[in-house]
Amino acid sequence: MLDTVPKVHDENRQGEAIAPQAGDTRTYAKKFYIESYGCAMNFNDSEIVASILNKEGFGATRDVEEADLVLLNTCSIREKAEQTVRKRLTEFKSIKKAKPGFLVGVLGCMAERLKSKFLEEEKLVDMVVGPDSYRSLPDLIEEASSGQKAINVLLSREETYADISPVRLNSNGVNAFVSIMRGCNNMCSFCVVPFTRGRERSREPQSIIEEATDLFQRGFREVTLLGQNVDSYYFVDEQRDETVTFALLLEKVAAISPLLRVRFSTSHPKDITDEVILTIARHENICNYIHLPVQSGSNRILQLMNRTYTREWYKKKVDRILELIPDCGLSTDVITGFCTETEEDHQETMDIMNYARFDLAYMYAYSERPGTLAARRYRDDVEPDVKKRRLAEIVALHRTHTLASMQKDVGKTFKVLIEGTSKRSENDLFGRNDQNKVIVFPKGEHKKGEYVMVKVENCTAGTLLGKVVEG
Repeated sequence: MLDTVPKVHDENRQGEAIAPQAGDTRTYAKKFYIESYGCAMNFNDSEIVASILNKEGFGATRDVEEADLVLLNTCSIREKAEQTVRKRLTEFKSIKKAKPGFLVGVLGCMAERLKSKFLEEEKLVDMVVGPDSYRSLPDLIEEASSGQKAINVLLSREETYADISPVRLNSNGVNAFVSIMRGCNNMCSFCVVPFTRGRERSREPQSIIEEATDLFQRGFREVTLLGQNVDSYYFVDEQRDETVTFALLLEKVAAISPLLRVRFSTSHPKDITDEVILTIARHENICNYIHLPVQSGSNRILQLMNRTYTREWYKKKVDRILELIPDCGLSTDVITGFCTETEEDHQETMDIMNYARFDLAYMYAYSERPGTLAARRYRDDVEPDVKKRRLAEIVALHRTHTLASMQKDVGKTFKVLIEGTSKRSENDLFGRNDQNKVIVFPKGEHKKGEYVMVKVENCTAGTLLGKVVEG
């Protein structure tokens, strides 16, 4: 969600080892190596796990060979992610044979879904830990160290890890994720999340404010509020005699400082309200950017997906957002090749993309997930080559939209939060504007964490190019 070029969704691009926390000078008796896949929630969960492990005397390492404990934080959204994780687990076998006491564990959504398959049938791991069971890691490590297979995949209706301060790993010191809720009550037929992460529950608001405040005081200048469906955030604070909706939570986080940018992800179209949109419009430091997954442009397919809205309703929601926030950036998710999808359905998806002209889209071919409603009810009957062709058409169309969107910004000046040095040149910096577009510009005397005004002089389909000007 933080990229600005057209994306064919691929969890492999998100599989990465987590580095030790910058500035951590403590000496640890043991080392852990953790690799994360999938959504931002998984990466945030890895930071919670790191915090728990630090207290148990484990320090992070990026070298799997020196680790005493290897953990893969997994995703079950696409089949390819599961294949990648299995391949990685097989690669760890040789280290395990050569290093007594070396432990391998699977965390997250795959752990919840596959459970004993990893432990008994494939014998690739020593422990399996579900997304609501990270507090039990110390006991599970002890159990696995004694030669027992350790497992805890119980789902919870209360766990939010509100009292655990995540260890900011792989951090640039500017942007941070803050989880505000866990689980999901939407039963989209293609999605495994309600079965792997459980029912929806919101985190106590004061703990969110305290975490975001602490981040700001430590020099971070942007927080992204995370949830499977942030618009459903709802917490009755009996101590303060206050009911906190997502709109009010946004307001509270924005009030920490005008220098703290606020983003959020993800929204379900049916739940984003005028109250939320108007709150964004009212606060300069809440970014004018909304991720609004459409999934399909066909009413028939939307009904099969159990998305609870129509194409006509979705278009009106886009209109309303742009009416209240005219310069709002919009991104989306698109699934092609869902069960029974016809060419007419595909063309309706192309049509809605032409209507909304998204600034960013995550596009992928349907991948049946065992245990989902779609797997139980429908046959995955669209041929792979048809899925591939339709996906290519969607990606090509979207690229024309992103290029046109970028070209419209040439000549404009934007407030940019500097996030670091450009990957392509040590002489350039990069950051993002309100609409989540990446802007690259000459370094000069500026440094990350600063706000600068940048005038756009040129662009590609995924990046704006400019120079710093006086504000």
